[in-house]
Amino acid sequence: MRKIIFDLDVLRSFVTGMDLGSYAKAADRLGRSTSAISAQLKKLEEQAGTPIFRKSGRGLALTEAGETMLGYARRLLELNDEAATALHGTELEGWVRLGLQEDFGETLLPEVLGRFARAHPKVRIEARVVRNAELVERITSGKLDLALAWSDGFRTAYCERVAEVPMCWVGPANGAVHWHADSGEALPMASLEAPCLLRTIATRILDRSGIGWRISFVSPSLGGLWAATAAGLGLAIRTPIGLPDKVRQLTPGEAGLPALPTLDLVLHRAEAEGSPATARLASIILQAVRQTVDGIPQGRTFEDAPAYDVVTA
Repeated sequence: MRKIIFDLDVLRSFVTGMDLGSYAKAADRLGRSTSAISAQLKKLEEQAGTPIFRKSGRGLALTEAGETMLGYARRLLELNDEAATALHGTELEGWVRLGLQEDFGETLLPEVLGRFARAHPKVRIEARVVRNAELVERITSGKLDLALAWSDGFRTAYCERVAEVPMCWVGPANGAVHWHADSGEALPMASLEAPCLLRTIATRILDRSGIGWRISFVSPSLGGLWAATAAGLGLAIRTPIGLPDKVRQLTPGEAGLPALPTLDLVLHRAEAEGSPATARLASIILQAVRQTVDGIPQGRTFEDAPAYDVVTA
């Protein structure tokens, strides 16, 4: 079997198109024509020897092979970019102030800080893990350089939508949920202290579905929320990111619970043009987050751009 050597330039076009949701937008971002992007995607399918894309309604979706290819493409580009920056990493100096949601404190932060420190040992990072409202306030007041936060549509002056993540009901890992929508009893909910964006969204949906609810447990931190949920004091509302082993994501429709929407994950910047160190840290965060989100099962679709016409047989 002949060895396949994937073109990193082609992989970058592929990943950029998926991240932006359109290969026409990818062409603009990369400074290429749509026909050039189409030719690259056709080359990628030829090298892979299997279809990467499939039709999905009026748009397009990745095949199973395409999902696999996307994961490897991200890893190859990440390693390439890390190698390139590591050669010049000691040139970066300064101080970057980073803020993250508690969901990412244990799952994302160690990886991001480790990668950045290895490549840029002279840069000092001050990381703060706090709630959504505080992250936004600190960005707008200039107390943070970067902040990764959930969003229901609110945007700061300089921000980038990183991903769309599904919300989910969360219950104890061991044992069934001792509540059902048909019981007529109010749903016991374990929640973070107000204001809580996810709780607000979930209770609004419960109200629309005609399901009564009550706050059975309130915690200032995720650690307390997970302990209460694992103990069966109430169901929680989060995303699949960062769930500990003692709790589980409930299956769709379990206990008669209504479906929850997706939530935008946004990277906020204090300035349009930050320091080189801030820009590099932002790049590593984006790569790590997208790799994490890629592991969440969901239908991946994007706009049917003219660039795809050349790819289809």
